[in-house]
Amino acid sequence: MWGKHLNCAKLQAHIAKLRKRNFFWQSVGSQAVQDICQRIEKAYQLFFKHNNKGVRPPGFKKVKKYKSFTLKQAGYKFLGGNRVKIGSRVYQFWKSREIEGTVKTLTIKRTPLGELFMVIVVDDGSNSEVEVKTGKIAGFDFGLKTFLTCFSCGDATRTDGTKIESPQFFKQSLNSITKASRLHSKKSKGSSNRERARKNLVRKYEDISNLRRDWFWKLAHQLTDKFDVLCFETLNLKGMQRLWGRKISDLAFGEFIQILEWVAKKKNKLVIFIDQWYPSSKTCSGCGHVLESLDLSIREWRCPSCQSVNGRDENASKNICAVGASTVRLGDVRRATPAIAV
Repeated sequence: MWGKHLNCAKLQAHIAKLRKRNFFWQSVGSQAVQDICQRIEKAYQLFFKHNNKGVRPPGFKKVKKYKSFTLKQAGYKFLGGNRVKIGSRVYQFWKSREIEGTVKTLTIKRTPLGELFMVIVVDDGSNSEVEVKTGKIAGFDFGLKTFLTCFSCGDATRTDGTKIESPQFFKQSLNSITKASRLHSKKSKGSSNRERARKNLVRKYEDISNLRRDWFWKLAHQLTDKFDVLCFETLNLKGMQRLWGRKISDLAFGEFIQILEWVAKKKNKLVIFIDQWYPSSKTCSGCGHVLESLDLSIREWRCPSCQSVNGRDENASKNICAVGASTVRLGDVRRATPAIAV
């Protein structure tokens, strides 16, 4: 009602008193408790900021559903070999790579399967990626049938309409997911058989997520190695989710964009997003004529001005490339036409 909540400092002071009275609070590192208070503070700030958009207030979590805690400067110590001391206990872990640099934070994460992972953030003080410049700029158009349609307008060559198909990992595993979900629903609640069936279902979802993420990382490195500037159209993911539901979740455009932006930043490449209201599909890439309307079922159309035949996705990728190049003033491209609300 008043937009007020218990702020982080008062909450930490209250928990400091609890730590003196209760041994349970003493068993948890002080910095882990402080980090949790900071998470609660951030959650309330986001809630009051987006209160009119249907955002729910922060709620209490059960112990089984709490996924991670973070230690910053203290509360842990790395010992010889693959051992780490957290609090008063020593744990052994499998090291996926050597720890190089100054450790900034240590986070313990628990998956729905109950597996524990240790995530370490380090500052190595150097840039491990080798910067490679290709002098090429490309426009990309997302699609439902084709994951990406690429048009490259480099200095020397121009490649037209390269298509990247999505494996759609969830669609491939839909039968096994359905069977595992049905077996889980038939088990009695609270039984060990239901817990076993739940883990089997979670394991299948994790396999799909890992396969999709691995494909995204490889594709992001492939595109950033080939192009210096990558242009995309801003997507209304929530609207697309309402229209096409599970298919949009399987394609996971948002997750790919996050990975691509991270890889591009590491390699000092540029990712540009044009206005989502720019009529990239309805604008002729040859003469600039803009159609009044273009149904989604129409995959090719003839321009009434220059009589050229334009493929929907290929034409959109050309226009996105041209607008992106005009935005950063690269290459010999025509000036972008102003965005038109449709």
